Amino acid sequence: MTQINRHASSFRDPSGYISVSGGEVCRHINPIYFNQYNALKSSGFYEKLFEKKLLIPHKEVSADNNQIILEAKKIPFFSYPYEWSFTQYKHAALHTLKLQKYCLQNGYTLKDATAFNITFYKGAPVFVDTLSFDSYKEGEPWRAYKQFLMHFLAPLVLAKYYGNDMLKQLQQYIDGMPLDKVVKLLPFKARFSPVLYTNIYLTAKYEGKFSSGTNTKEKKVSVSKEAQLKILDALYGYIKDLTLKEATEWNNYYSITNYDTAAFDYKKQLVKKWCHQINAKKVVDLGGNDGTFSRELKNDAHEILVIDIDPNAVDYNYQQVLKNKEHTILPLVSDLLNPAPGIGFNNKERLPLQERIADNNYNVALALALIHHISLTGNVPFSMSAEMFTSLTPYLIIEFPDRDDSWVDFLLKSKREFMEYFDYYSIGNFEQDYLDFYTVIEKEKIPNTSRTMYLLQRK
Repeated sequence: MTQINRHASSFRDPSGYISVSGGEVCRHINPIYFNQYNALKSSGFYEKLFEKKLLIPHKEVSADNNQIILEAKKIPFFSYPYEWSFTQYKHAALHTLKLQKYCLQNGYTLKDATAFNITFYKGAPVFVDTLSFDSYKEGEPWRAYKQFLMHFLAPLVLAKYYGNDMLKQLQQYIDGMPLDKVVKLLPFKARFSPVLYTNIYLTAKYEGKFSSGTNTKEKKVSVSKEAQLKILDALYGYIKDLTLKEATEWNNYYSITNYDTAAFDYKKQLVKKWCHQINAKKVVDLGGNDGTFSRELKNDAHEILVIDIDPNAVDYNYQQVLKNKEHTILPLVSDLLNPAPGIGFNNKERLPLQERIADNNYNVALALALIHHISLTGNVPFSMSAEMFTSLTPYLIIEFPDRDDSWVDFLLKSKREFMEYFDYYSIGNFEQDYLDFYTVIEKEKIPNTSRTMYLLQRK
């Protein structure tokens, strides 16, 4: 296999790179990392990491003097830190600390602690970079310590004080949140936390001292294994206890639904029937809230991606996934009106959300109680939303609330200054524009509501 298929995100580590071909994910190891890889392999440490679900499994498929090739377990959908809820972000941080602690206890260390080395697989975080491990040398500090602070602790503690939006920092700071900026953003009272003062304030001060140009010789620091383990435990305990209290629309979303239980159940059964009808094994639920409707499909579909703009809804969904061991469901935070773009080198190092969805070959997209938000909140014409949906999946299950629906009426009244412009919002115009892109397979009105459901197939 040549470098033609080299993944766009895999270039930073000289130890090797990833290629993707024919659905297989391979990791190519360069000679510079042969000694470390062979030591990890012969000691059985990789196998221990697999057993403890700390590292994504791999198997060696070929080896010569120039390259070793591993076939890695393929992860169905690769998510990024700026798409995680608060609890997901916490668990990713704790997983990294747990992994580093286990490494130290077994004579190894992580040389990388970027949040992009974590993703979610079967309901839980997992580390994916096979080449991030090195032998531990007594007294050597954790090389990835500052990187961990910039990628994990900084966004989490900023979210604690300022809300969920702070978890999107890595979308701007792909190499981690600069600690000098974090210090300026944190409230004065934060410095009274021993963990924050030691790890954020002192590290930022030390970093500033040696980047000012007045200190050209950096003092070599020795930190014992025992001291490092204490630091890891302190960080683990602090992050584990972090909480976030931020009210959002979701907190009472279903308690103020504008149709009765019978209509709610009818809608659930209709979604389930149509997905069974098209044999949908891979489902993406757009604007899926806390996963109430896509959860009806968990016994038939083997992969369900639930995306919502509301981080609290996503967080609740994730906690339900953990509680009920619903390993086929992956909840993520995203705004369809402003989804995660391509970032990093050539805008391809971290791929856009919609490109990842399209590349993953989902059978059907659910767009329930969503079109009025896209059309009336986002001012997106029907033709443009239809085109967007067709780029994602071959089938679409979409719900259209008409003008006399109470939610639609509320949104229209909020647009009263431009009311004439929104005359286009009608079921007739919706069908006319969507039929340019789709064929209607089935259409049903939800009883006792002003809402109509459609099963559509891309032309």
